[in-house]
This record gives sequence, structure tokens and C-alpha cells, in this order.
Amino acid sequence: MRKIRIGFVGAGWMGSEQMRRIAARNDATVATLCEVNTERGRAVLGEIGLTETRLVDRYDAIIGDPEIDAVWLVSPNAHHGPQSIAALEAGKHVFCEKPASTTFDDHLRQVELAQANPHLRTFVDYILYFDTFEQRLREMIADGAFGKVTQIQVNYRHAVNIAGDKAWKLKREVMGDAIGMGINHAVSVLLFAMASQAKPDKVYATSMPAQVRPFEADPIWSLQITFDNGACGFVFGDIDGGNGYDAYHNVKGTEGGLIFDSQLDQAQKLRIWRHGVADDRWVYPLDGARCQTDGVEPWPADTTTPDSGDVIEHQTGAAVDHFLDCIRNEKPSPLGFDHSAAVAEVGWAAQVSALTGQPVALPLDTKQTRTALT
Repeated sequence: MRKIRIGFVGAGWMGSEQMRRIAARNDATVATLCEVNTERGRAVLGEIGLTETRLVDRYDAIIGDPEIDAVWLVSPNAHHGPQSIAALEAGKHVFCEKPASTTFDDHLRQVELAQANPHLRTFVDYILYFDTFEQRLREMIADGAFGKVTQIQVNYRHAVNIAGDKAWKLKREVMGDAIGMGINHAVSVLLFAMASQAKPDKVYATSMPAQVRPFEADPIWSLQITFDNGACGFVFGDIDGGNGYDAYHNVKGTEGGLIFDSQLDQAQKLRIWRHGVADDRWVYPLDGARCQTDGVEPWPADTTTPDSGDVIEHQTGAAVDHFLDCIRNEKPSPLGFDHSAAVAEVGWAAQVSALTGQPVALPLDTKQTRTALT
């Protein structure tokens, strides 16, 4: 079986972890690493058993190599759009860290190219898609466990690390599709959870400038997202300050509800109620003792939740395996540029809404959106 040959871009913290995951597979290899910090590039290649002859410092060395099957982008955010577009135009599959683009025109071009080249696999690393709690929540909503969901809230608030060489995160150009750097985690979770029942049709958003640390772009966002079936979603995001992860979820449907509160201890942080189950009491599926008393099945002890802050616990391996399997099995990913475009659209709509003070209808009007953002 021919190995999938990958042109990898960026050997930082996230990139080096993903390369280790690729190296653990027997059907893929990092054929070329593009890293301007050659010392770091050599070190990472050595750690995964590859020679420094695979190291280059020019992106066109990857794009121009006919032996490269897929381009893997863990470069600075502002490069994601132009680099992914060049890769698709060169006929390469593309794995892209979020945000997929930092300009609206690049977003449009990515979707256009993905739709025009259905044989190419694309992927945006909305990594919480692979968290086992989030997977189970999607399945429960799709199976009607809560009936028709009428209200859903997802928060993602924590102080991102800007110490030392991570101070680049303060820059405006890295903030991505309006609400990048973490806040779009909450948007992706909410939209994928609701995908089986409804599509977003309107966004109203407000933002605030930094209150604690010197972010150039607004790091505090509040979104109201309405859906085409009348349901309403809320997202509250703040990467400026906080005390640990606030990954709060609150789901209310006609037949039940769910609350996840990351600030509580492991046994108490998740509670669910459903009509006809445990006399309609709240049950705690991560608390084995309570489940036994209530007569309900506990969730597996290895259930992951979105609040550890550890990239390994946040399903990096699952994301890497998913994308490579999509290439190997010739199947599209639900996180492809075209299939996950709704997440970016909500982000652009939020930016326009915050600028204009008005709700923004979806799908976006391209001309009006471009005018508002320029």
C-alpha cells in the first residue's frame, strides 16, 4: 500500500504533536516539512525518526512537488487561506488548522475550490468534534432524546496563553473568521449539535475590546443564533481572562434537557433529564453511584469532556486519523471546507453584526458582507 505523502507546514506545539500522530501510522509519512525555524524543524524531524533532508523553508517546494498528496497546514493563522487555496489549485488534499481563513474572500474561494474538486479531501480542525461527550450529545439530539431542541447555549471562555513566544496571539491578523482563537470552538459545537434538526438562519452579535490584556481585536463575544425551525442558540466567548475553562452547555428540548458545567467536579459536571426516565429527575451519567441509585446506565469511565485544555485529551489523534482515513477511503469529511462552511459563515455574520449593530441573515449576501468588512 503506497503511503500518503504529506507536505507539512509548521512544527510548533500543535504541529509537532500532529506529526507524531502521523508517524505512528503505517500508511502515511511526512515527506517534506516546511519550517522557517530550521533548528526546531530539525529537532522535531529527529524526534519522529526522520532526517533533516526533508526540511525546507519555502512553501512552493511543497506545492510544486508532484509526489506530495496532501498539504498539512499548522502555519500562522493569516497563512491558512492563501496556503490552502494554493494547495487546492495544485491538486492537493488539505488539512487546515482553524481558522480556515482570515479574510472573507479567502473563505469564499476555499468553498468554491472544494465544491469544484470533490475528489480532493479538505478538513478544518474543529477538534472538539471528536470529543466523546460532544459526539454523544450530537447522537442524542439526532435520536430525539430531548425532543425538538428549542434552546441551546454553549460557552467557551478561558484565558489563552500569551506568555513568551505565544504573544503573537495578541495580533489582530490571527483572530480569524471574526471570532477565532477558541470562540469558534463554541460555534462549531453548537452548530454540529443542531445539524440534525435545523440550520442557522440569522446571527446577532456584540463584541467588547480587551479588558484584561492587550488584544488588538475584540476578544469578548456574545452571539444569538436563530435557526430555521424557530430554535435559538447562544454563544458566549471570552479569551481575555478567566479561571480555567468555562465550557458550559445548556440544552432544552420538548422532551428533556442537558447541562454540562466544566467548573464542577467530574461526577457532578454533567446532568440530564428526560421524560419517563428516573421519574423525570435530573440524573448524573458520569457519577456511577448515582446512576445505580437512579437505575440508569452510566456513561463509560473514559468519556472525554471539552475542558481539560490538553491537546492530547482533545482528540488530536482522532482528528489526524479521520482526515487520513478520508483520503484513504475516498470519502468527504463533515469538517471539509464546504461541509463546515456554516461555522465560518456564522463567524463572518457575527463580525458584520457587531460592526452594524443589526442582525445578519444567512446564507450571507456576498456583496453586502464584503462591503461591511472593508
